[in-house]
Amino acid sequence: MTQKCFDPRVLTGISSTFFHSKYSQENPKVFRENSKVSRGRAKVRSSADYWIFTLNFCFKKTFHLLTGTTEVFVPQCPNIPLAERVDCFPDAGASKLQCEQRGCCWNPLDERNVPWCFFPTNHGYTVESVEQPNPYEMKAQLKRMPSPSLFGADIQELSFHAEMQSNNRLRFKIYDAHKQRFEVPHEHINSLNSDPSSPISNTLEVTNKPFGLTVRRKENQKVLFDTTMAPLVFADQYLQLSAKLPSHNIYGLGEHVHRQYRHDTNWKTWPIFTRDAFPNGGTHNLYGHYPFFLCLEDESGKSFGVFLMNSNAMEVTLQPAPAVTYRTIGGVLDFFVLFGDTPEQVVQEFLVVRPVIPPYWSLGFQLSRWDYGSLSEVKKTVERNRAVALPYDIQYTDIDYMEDKKDFTYDKAKFSELPQFADYLHEKGQRYILILDPAIATSKRVGNTAYGSYDRGTEKNAWVTDSDGKTPLLGEVWPGETVFPDYTSQNCIDWWVDEYERFSREIKHDALWIDMNEVANFKKGSNKGCADNKLNYPPYTPKILDEVMYSKTLCMDAKQAWGNHYDVHSLYGYSMVLATEKALQRVFGGNRTLMLTRSSFPGVGKYSGHWLGDNAANWNDIKWAIPGMLEFGLFGVPYIGADICGFFDDSSEELCRRWMQVGAFYPFSRNHNAQGYKPQDPAVFGPDSTLVASSKHYLRIRYTLLPYLYTLFYKAHTTGETVVRPVMHEFYSDSATWTVDRQFLWGKHLLITPVLDPGMDTVRAYIPDAVWYDYETMEKLTHRRNHVDMYLPADKLGLHIRGGAILPTQRPDVTTTYSRRNPMGLIVALDDNNQAAGELFWDDGDSRGIVRQDHGHNCVTHTGYSDPNNLKFDNIIVLGVPHPPMSVSVTHVNTGTTGNSTTTVPNSNIQYNEAKKRFDCYPEENADEAKCKARGCTWKPSTIERVPWCFYPKDYGYSVTRTDQTNSGMTVDITRNKKHRSNGRPESPDIDTLRVEIRYHSSDMLQFKIWDPTTDRYEVPVPLSLPTAPETNESKRLYKVHVTDSPFGIQVIRKSTGTKIWDSSVPGFTFSDMFIQVSTRLSSEYVYGFGETEHPTYKHNFNYHTWGMFSKDQPPGYKMNCYGVHPFYMGLETTADAHGVLLLNSNAMDVTFQPTPALTYRTLGGILDFYMVLGPTPEMVVQEYTALIGRPVLPAYWSLGFQLCRYGYANDQEIADLYRDMREAGIPYDVQYADIDYMDRQLDFVLDPEFNGLPTLVDRMRGEGMRFIFILDPAISGNETSYYPAFERGKAADVFIKWPKNISDEIVWGKVWPDYPNVTVDNSLDWETQKFRAYTAFPDFFRTTTAAWWKQEIQDFYNKTTKFDGIWIDMNEPASFVHGTVGGKCLDTHNYIFYSPHVSKHLGLNHKTLCMNSEQILSDGKKVRHYDVHNLYGWSHTKPTYDALLDVTGKRGIVVTRSTYPSSGKWAGHWLGDNFSSWDQLFKSIIGTYRHILQICSTGADICGFFNTAQYEMCLRWMQLGAFYPYSRNHNGLGNPRQDPVAWNSTFSEASRDVLNIRYTLLPYLYTLMFEAHTKGSTVIRPLLHEFVTDKSTWEIYKQFLWGPALLISPGARDVDAYVPNARWYDFHTARDVGVRGQVVTMPTPLNHINLHIRGGYIIPWQKPENNTHHSRRNPLGLIVALSDSGTAQGSLFWDDGEGIGK
Repeated sequence: MTQKCFDPRVLTGISSTFFHSKYSQENPKVFRENSKVSRGRAKVRSSADYWIFTLNFCFKKTFHLLTGTTEVFVPQCPNIPLAERVDCFPDAGASKLQCEQRGCCWNPLDERNVPWCFFPTNHGYTVESVEQPNPYEMKAQLKRMPSPSLFGADIQELSFHAEMQSNNRLRFKIYDAHKQRFEVPHEHINSLNSDPSSPISNTLEVTNKPFGLTVRRKENQKVLFDTTMAPLVFADQYLQLSAKLPSHNIYGLGEHVHRQYRHDTNWKTWPIFTRDAFPNGGTHNLYGHYPFFLCLEDESGKSFGVFLMNSNAMEVTLQPAPAVTYRTIGGVLDFFVLFGDTPEQVVQEFLVVRPVIPPYWSLGFQLSRWDYGSLSEVKKTVERNRAVALPYDIQYTDIDYMEDKKDFTYDKAKFSELPQFADYLHEKGQRYILILDPAIATSKRVGNTAYGSYDRGTEKNAWVTDSDGKTPLLGEVWPGETVFPDYTSQNCIDWWVDEYERFSREIKHDALWIDMNEVANFKKGSNKGCADNKLNYPPYTPKILDEVMYSKTLCMDAKQAWGNHYDVHSLYGYSMVLATEKALQRVFGGNRTLMLTRSSFPGVGKYSGHWLGDNAANWNDIKWAIPGMLEFGLFGVPYIGADICGFFDDSSEELCRRWMQVGAFYPFSRNHNAQGYKPQDPAVFGPDSTLVASSKHYLRIRYTLLPYLYTLFYKAHTTGETVVRPVMHEFYSDSATWTVDRQFLWGKHLLITPVLDPGMDTVRAYIPDAVWYDYETMEKLTHRRNHVDMYLPADKLGLHIRGGAILPTQRPDVTTTYSRRNPMGLIVALDDNNQAAGELFWDDGDSRGIVRQDHGHNCVTHTGYSDPNNLKFDNIIVLGVPHPPMSVSVTHVNTGTTGNSTTTVPNSNIQYNEAKKRFDCYPEENADEAKCKARGCTWKPSTIERVPWCFYPKDYGYSVTRTDQTNSGMTVDITRNKKHRSNGRPESPDIDTLRVEIRYHSSDMLQFKIWDPTTDRYEVPVPLSLPTAPETNESKRLYKVHVTDSPFGIQVIRKSTGTKIWDSSVPGFTFSDMFIQVSTRLSSEYVYGFGETEHPTYKHNFNYHTWGMFSKDQPPGYKMNCYGVHPFYMGLETTADAHGVLLLNSNAMDVTFQPTPALTYRTLGGILDFYMVLGPTPEMVVQEYTALIGRPVLPAYWSLGFQLCRYGYANDQEIADLYRDMREAGIPYDVQYADIDYMDRQLDFVLDPEFNGLPTLVDRMRGEGMRFIFILDPAISGNETSYYPAFERGKAADVFIKWPKNISDEIVWGKVWPDYPNVTVDNSLDWETQKFRAYTAFPDFFRTTTAAWWKQEIQDFYNKTTKFDGIWIDMNEPASFVHGTVGGKCLDTHNYIFYSPHVSKHLGLNHKTLCMNSEQILSDGKKVRHYDVHNLYGWSHTKPTYDALLDVTGKRGIVVTRSTYPSSGKWAGHWLGDNFSSWDQLFKSIIGTYRHILQICSTGADICGFFNTAQYEMCLRWMQLGAFYPYSRNHNGLGNPRQDPVAWNSTFSEASRDVLNIRYTLLPYLYTLMFEAHTKGSTVIRPLLHEFVTDKSTWEIYKQFLWGPALLISPGARDVDAYVPNARWYDFHTARDVGVRGQVVTMPTPLNHINLHIRGGYIIPWQKPENNTHHSRRNPLGLIVALSDSGTAQGSLFWDDGEGIGK
């Protein structure tokens, strides 16, 4: 017995923990006994097969077990798939011996989930007799087969009764043949009327030995529920039934937290037993008891449901067969199988008891918290939310309103005015709801007075008793020692109704919330514990929380009228609901009210709603609420929601904001939190907060759609339809919807897509197969049956209307009381067939008896309801029509005695897609009708969000007066249409006559320029590379141009397709002195580019988004204009052709996208000078664009290595230590930086004493192959007390920017980093009061004298201070820490202008920069305003720096600049600025690196982020991503912990080393790509659409990218959903063909991995990596050859010395 070859760790790789399982005692023996027999077979079979063989073999032995008779029981062990084993030992402690004692099969595995002890085929029952009294009914008698018992007390003889209750409902019941057992006394199930027409034999088949039943779908005989897979077990306290199911699409079972809506069938066990527990994501039981599931069979939509009517504690196991096993510890097995052609039909069949239709006002928003502390605090909450005009209907009080937490009392000190509180709310149309718990205190009231409610209940014998049936059971809940009402007793019901009626007379309120009714008890069982008997300690306890039956509740042997608490525990909440309904009817009579219960059981929805319990303020709970709501829709409780913002813990603003957004679409929409946590009502976050604005916005949408929601509740009440609906219920034929549970529907027609993760503004959403319209823009989506990355910024969630819908709406107000008085409307959304339909149910919203139920049918009893407000449909929105309807009429169908009436809706009240074609005439804030008409524009409000209300008339603009055409272009004169008023900006007079020049520069490029021919206006002094001769041969041009006369416009048409790629013949063209606006229709919404701003997606969002362009020292942020200006975009046409457009204008500007699709430019000066390139591929567009503005610089080879920097090195020793640690860790690393720390007082060209050793360190590092880059800012200190050469020589050469001479001859002073000499620095001061900052002067780099001065300073620093290899120039927007100038006195209106583009609105254009009237002098001597050339400052700074670097070092090197403009890439690279350390910015950096289309190839973001503390995993993932930035630098800011690769741990260092080794391996390929960009203009970092433009799936991908054409990078964490384009791809790490193409694949991405794939058909050069490129370049080169489908591959390599200066 020592044959080691059969140790499972050798053959299967299983670790030594294999034997530490629950089957450990005898497990090794199994393998040893069979080793000789199995050994030969193992050599030729896989390890998995080997173990199956040996395990099966070992059970051929005979086991002799006693079965209670003298017979020997021999288990007949089946050879079945592992997934079909049914556990014979669900309790703990299984072993071979114990398993055999149960007569079961023992077969251990290396899988812990799979049962090792499972049932044989000779357990169970046999059918002794069968009778069929009619075709629809079957009865049988069952007898137990001789076999060992699992838990004893098996019932030997059973009765089986089955009946087809209807064509869609089968009921079968198994019960004790001789003794009555507990059965659920449900008020409705027993009264069901049978109405079958299909014989039971079409649906049910019974197997005799062992007994089993097979349920089939009668139409196709498909097996749905097959119990023959395992035996029936029926003991006194253990009942088990298993059934095989047809699919894994299983939904329901509850109440639990299910992290996904579709169940995981991988051996998951869910206990069901009502319990007061936290819904924190575990598998434990919660408040409700729902043994019901729905199973979707397949894409046909056919579905069935299974309901077990049993209230005992139970558990349900789902296994991969797929199969279900029920284990319950009492009662009978009473099953209902429900059949439907769709999931919705199954729900309707289950809901034989239809849900309550709630009062209309209960659909409004609600506020609550536990422990306001006093009524005055409640009122403060009410008032502050009223003050912000929050739609808000209901205010709650929790138990803190009570006197000592006693029911039916109130605190007369802290809540003294509570009797008047309801009236206070009613005055403003609001309602009041209070709470009651079941437990009743035994103690006296304040002042030792009697507690009448307790005394009267005691007199009535209203309490649950101990096992003696007499003594009230005592426990403890909120008020201390308590008794527990027995709501199953009529005495208790009478008492409860009476107490509630008494209390309602004392405290007026509108509805009731009942809690703690699982039933909860803070003692275990009772104050004296629980007796040791089989009820409190049953033979088997399901896997309930704590695994003690009476934990946090009552003893199981407690007595109630319906039976032992053991049997009726899970009915406690249900019985309380029934009693409370009687109380509410007594108090509210004919008025509808609301009940909200925590504990529930099937049937509760007839009377009550439910909330998902005591959740917490975290991102898991906001996610898990959606599956919870969807499940309660299945369970028949559509009035459902979660505590918005979370009950426990403090909610962050972001979490609460996102939760308020999604919570606005919970049917039950309530914000509620717990004692001791910060208030989280919306207004507490501030009236101007994004949270308040967003909450109001979506609550107003909720209130707008309440008629639709109310109609859905009517449908639920009358037909059983769901309200909140899984996407799968509507689109079941699409398997992608089967697991969608982060989105949900309202009914059929409204899709809600919330943001459920922190720091995210993009959601991976599924768009089902239908026409969909964005609710907020009314724009038709282009996608269907596809996943999309939906951009949802901080204030947005996704909301889409399904085509085919007519949604009733009503103008919203702050309460439903007021909104119900407003006019109604319709949103008509046309489907593919241009059709739509809808319904509206409308009543007074308050009365009972509108709809009554009669024998399962529903009748409307009050027909012809007449609204007292005489409501009409006065606003009709039609979506999906290109032209306005001729007329719209609404017919009111009256089912009463009077006839129908038809109303024609005025055309002025009809909105349609035309609204999206308006062009904004008042882009400033605070537009109104008077201001609009003062500009000669049209004012028309719209309900479509963001649609301009003030827009240009159709003929607003210019008209053509003269046209002169030649073969090379045309010249056009145009004149302003003076029919309309001027632009309304008197400081900027209109220019009435303009000249237009159109030039056909080449076959693929044209220019159109518009300017004032009578006045010399500023034009951008950036030279372009234009062809020497135009293209005069029309047949060679890819385009043709038309000019429209009135209004004037230019149309550019691609000749090959007829597509208009530019069409400015739209209203609104304005050309004034300091405000120019031009709009154009576009060929599609696929537009990329413009910058520099942080874009959340690569493709622009056309929902009226405006982006400012004005260079500014501004960290990346949403809608923030940042460092550079690039007025260039690339457009994709629907034909997959591409074009590019450059506006050569350097003034402050913004651009607005709108859904037309159209684009509007607004700029504050200069002229309009457009250049268009025609591609036709995306790569060709970039090549043509860079041919125009200049090819990107070829960087030095070493600059492609990894680089390290931080702002905050204390001295040169820190850098030296870092260099040592990096070398010891073996991490590739080429470049070390010094930020401004190396400067003395932040003075350019002056070394700080703490860095005196830096030059020596740099020399040593350079001697070892490293390179050094230092930083220079443009601002030069002018306050030095000793000679400062940089300033003095610059002043002498007159290089600094000054005022115009007519104002002053002085320098325009600012303040930046340099400090005064000899002062104490106080960094606690805010930027504007840092008096220790020196005055600084700004060089004017346009001047040739400035370039000479700058080169001299750099030369001196290189020769006299330290050597360097590259220069980093920063703060060159230019940035200043004061606004305009020191003292802030700018003397020209150009600083505070009448129109501020979408930039710097709060302080004007001079915010954080120079005065706009500062004067600069161009190289030709022309004087210009900083106003015009501000955006060129970084551009002008870059070339002199590049020239100086080359001249001083004699080598290529690299310049890195922060501020850029088109053509900056000819000289420099760029980083994405002072970003933040967050996952959000990690992913957005990919979009930033796509700036290759803007010509700058050496681009990257600060790896791990500049601001804030980096988190471990995020930083590691960023290191992996950053290893594939062209410019790969880790850089962080002052005051933050280090984040370089050796600052963490060895795991981090090793992962960084590994990924950088890959980068260095591939540097020959990257360098070749840089060379091709330099010579051909192609991109290095490449969006997928550049290579796969015919695949429209790539048009919106921005979280993946390519290096050139051949290397695909798919970064991310853990599991990455990445798109694999349509080509052959090889995994870089394994060299295997991935075998998929043209689809999204989930790529497992462990912590040390980044997904890399090489494209077939390409050859990639590589080189063995070393610690830096100086050493790696000495290694031999290699090739990776990736064959295409045709077996071919090609590639190229550029190789030189890596730093020489070419001619």
